[in-house]
Amino acid sequence: MRVVVVSDTHAPRRWKSCPPAVAGQLRGADLILHAGDVCTAGVLDELRQYAPVQAVIGNNDGPDVAAWGAEPTLEDDLAGLRVAMLHDSGPAAGRLARMRRAFPAARLVVFGHSHIPLDEHDERLRIFNPGSPTDRRRQPHGTVGVLRIESAELVEARIVEVS
Repeated sequence: MRVVVVSDTHAPRRWKSCPPAVAGQLRGADLILHAGDVCTAGVLDELRQYAPVQAVIGNNDGPDVAAWGAEPTLEDDLAGLRVAMLHDSGPAAGRLARMRRAFPAARLVVFGHSHIPLDEHDERLRIFNPGSPTDRRRQPHGTVGVLRIESAELVEARIVEVS
């Protein structure tokens, strides 16, 4: 299963339409995860043209994103791997332990909010922030995440530069 992870698209201010480099990553995805701050549900509809989409609500998302079906948190099995997603995972200090407590069954927690790409793990849990493809803030590049899940295992997690 190939999963593309995006967050913090901040439409329409930052995301007018899907950037070509992002579209290149979305082609061939089995699933798209959006970790919040979509800002308008139209982005989720646009993403759905590439693959099924699951999304959580970010602090800048309005009622239309909730009406689309985004929840504050999400927990699901993806190809047998237990995955959780939320927008804001809190301060960097103690994040891995805090996510283990918040989602004890999860093997992977996806989040956004900081716009800072992160891939961190210990023997039990991996936490993954794809950064933002369109609002890089102090980061050198816009980014998305690409995950490959096989037989209930996360076999690849990459941060991909898209700008």
